[in-house]
Amino acid sequence: MKAIPYLLILLRFLSAIAILYLGYFVGETSRTLILILMYFGLLTDIFDGIIARKVGVSSEKLRRLDSQTDLIFWLAIGFATYWLNSEIIKDHWKSISLIFGMEALCYIISFWKFRKETCTHAWLSKLWGLSLLIAFTFLIGFSTANWAFYLCLILGLISHIDVILIILILPKWQFDVPSSYHAWKIRNGKALKKSVLLN
Repeated sequence: MKAIPYLLILLRFLSAIAILYLGYFVGETSRTLILILMYFGLLTDIFDGIIARKVGVSSEKLRRLDSQTDLIFWLAIGFATYWLNSEIIKDHWKSISLIFGMEALCYIISFWKFRKETCTHAWLSKLWGLSLLIAFTFLIGFSTANWAFYLCLILGLISHIDVILIILILPKWQFDVPSSYHAWKIRNGKALKKSVLLN
């Protein structure tokens, strides 16, 4: 059981590679398979943390590996979406660039303050992940940037602001911090109540 979280992370990484291959080399006919891999990857992301906490292996190493694999996974889906719907992505490049910039800023601030990448797994980031799933479903499955796309952009901006606040508020680097409010509690010496399902 203790190896299952690592296996799930590996499967998500392999899914990212497969998505890149399908999006670039196979193209239009791979849309359904890419969506299947995307939903499979999300399930591995949900259950690797739950299982890790349940069996007591939710270590810093595992959570950092999970966080970086998440980044690779969603970037792979983003590139595949660009190859499949380049005109839609080009039409919205400014707003998409803003989200990329916010993501980079989170890493820059975290490395500047803690000499480590960010690994908060915040609740708003999880909500943003769900909105990414819906937005990419419409983009890849139906070639449309509708309400889900704009909702994803708004949640992406809000969740990154929350992560930046978490980094700035925390007195020392810590993984699995649910929100900037919880970071403030940590700063004031209050213990966090852990949840098997969420953190």
